[in-house]
Amino acid sequence: MLSLLKKLTASTPAQPAAPAVEEVDTFQLGLRDAMLSGWFNHDTGELYTGFPIGPEDTLVDVGCGDGGNMQFCGMRGARIIVADIDAAKIEAARQRLGETSARSVEYHVTDGNPLPIADGTATRVVSTEVLEHVDDPAQFLAELVRIGQPGALYLLSVPHPSSEEVQKGIALPAYFEKPNHIRIISEEQFKAMVSEAGLEIVSHSQYGFYRSLWMLLFWEAKVDLSSPDHPLLNQWTKTWEAVLNSPRGTQIKHALDAVMAKSQVIIARKP
Repeated sequence: MLSLLKKLTASTPAQPAAPAVEEVDTFQLGLRDAMLSGWFNHDTGELYTGFPIGPEDTLVDVGCGDGGNMQFCGMRGARIIVADIDAAKIEAARQRLGETSARSVEYHVTDGNPLPIADGTATRVVSTEVLEHVDDPAQFLAELVRIGQPGALYLLSVPHPSSEEVQKGIALPAYFEKPNHIRIISEEQFKAMVSEAGLEIVSHSQYGFYRSLWMLLFWEAKVDLSSPDHPLLNQWTKTWEAVLNSPRGTQIKHALDAVMAKSQVIIARKP
């Protein structure tokens, strides 16, 4: 997804810069916000709340990107299988996962139709921010179900419509065109897709107000995603840092996540 955004914004001229603000580590703040949302819990071994990973697991990530989520899982000692349509992303994942204590790592460059993975391989299946891109979500989900063992847990996410609808008219038009987001998936549609694929929904949650507003400002700043240095973005990051540092910062974050979330997440189980 990040590589696609880079292509969208690479030729867009930057707006005149406003006065600089104090530099903030955007990556670290984003990671902190994600962890407050339930991601990367080192104490419990959960990649996301309700989705534990252990050394006995075989985990498949379809649409893995550069392997950021799987780095956490590799550190838990799991067997990892990653798949993505972008060969460059797979190479980045190879380098990242090579530094973990994963039992083994297997790599596939594929569009997922079909997945080159045997039936009943995985105890854990991850696919985040992919269904909004694919031509046939039902076919894609059927492949995910096929590769899971009975009892396997699934961690699936798509953009939340509250954020996607706000971006209409602000994001570049290509953001809502193939190969980017070709559909906006409502909460009810997401649950129906997962249930109709034959999975039992365990939980359905949402998070990411910080990132939603960051994306709106990103389009306005007209900078390259690989170097998103702009006063608008820096000021928002600094403001969000102050919010999280306030006495009720986490409470405020969760209240805003419920209003305009970047993503919705379903954890499901294969019967």
